[in-house]
This record gives sequence, C-alpha cells and structure tokens, in this order.
Amino acid sequence: MNITIIGASAGIGLATLHQALSQGHRVTALSTQTQSIPADPNLVKINGSATSLTDLKKVMKDADVVIVTIGTKNKKPNTLFSDTAHALVKAGAILEFKAPILIITGFGAGESRGFLSFFMRAVIQIFLKHQYLNKTVMEEIISKSNLNWEIIRPGILTDSSLTQKYKVLPNLYKGIKIGKISRADVAHYLLKEAENPTMLKKYPALTS
Repeated sequence: MNITIIGASAGIGLATLHQALSQGHRVTALSTQTQSIPADPNLVKINGSATSLTDLKKVMKDADVVIVTIGTKNKKPNTLFSDTAHALVKAGAILEFKAPILIITGFGAGESRGFLSFFMRAVIQIFLKHQYLNKTVMEEIISKSNLNWEIIRPGILTDSSLTQKYKVLPNLYKGIKIGKISRADVAHYLLKEAENPTMLKKYPALTS
C-alpha cells in the first residue's frame, strides 16, 4: 500500500511509520522535521506543514490511505488541529479524494469528554485544555465533510512496547473505562484499519 502519514516525525506517527515500513508498505511522511526520520528505500520524506493545502495535495495525491497523527507541545490556545482539518477538507475536495483518512484526536475530545474519569478530566483541564478544545473543533470539521474519515480516540499514551492486546471500543457508554495504551499499539491499530477499514465514519476509543 501507499500510506501517507501526516505528523510522522514523533510519537504515534513515527511508530506507525516504522511498523508500516517493516511490513513492506510504501510510506510518504509529511512533517516539519523530516530530518529526524531515518531513511528507507520505501520512504519518501516531505518537509512541510499539515496546515498547508499545497503540501497536503502533494502527499495525498497517490495515497491509498492517509493517517493523521499531528501533535503539539503548545499548551497555549492554538488552532493547529482545526487548521489541519480545514486544509484536509479542501485538499480532499480538490483531489476528489475517496481513500480512508484515519485521524488521531484523543479520548476527551468531542462527545467523549462527558465520559472521562475524574482523574483524566482534571489532567486535561490542567495540562491539555486548549489542545482538546481544538481537537474537538477538528472532529466537528472532519465529521461534517465529505472525506471518508475515521476519528480515533486513544487513552493516555505511553512508550511501552507493542502488545497487540488493546481494546477497541466503538461506542460511548456509561461506565466506559479508557486507560493507558502504548503508541506502538495505536500504530498497530492504524495499520490494521489502513489495510481493512472497519470503523469508517465512527469514533473508536483505544485502551489497553
């Protein structure tokens, strides 16, 4: 497969890139810091921005699936996620893009906020409030678009090793428990969905 990963230089994006290459996929990686990504014969590195319409059109054009794993360490109000969503929608319309677009937000964005544990609600409110507010806007923009989307909401991310023993919860319900999950396991799920999409137009939550 031709897999495009937007936000590929760290975290879930980099884990997905490594797993995809190890499985023999061809990967196009878009990041503002592609110099940190190791070279590979099946890898094309594009130094650019997830919010740039020009860059998105370039990396989406021949993709069989697009995986969006952008992130920011900026704790102040910002519009990275919503700006990326707007650019994705515009690029998709121009390209008449029909392939799946798998987008990472987080458990606590959108309607899932009402299902957070007291602890996680406090963590997000103190440390990640502005990120999650903008992730919610991203979800709203994407869900109203004509893109063939899937919005994935993992729990607390860790750097633990791949287990393949995580849970995929397709629906929100009273008492839902979303805990930790490794970035490697999130990457594993993304590649499974890339090869055989089963949750399009849904918001699966991931937890160990």
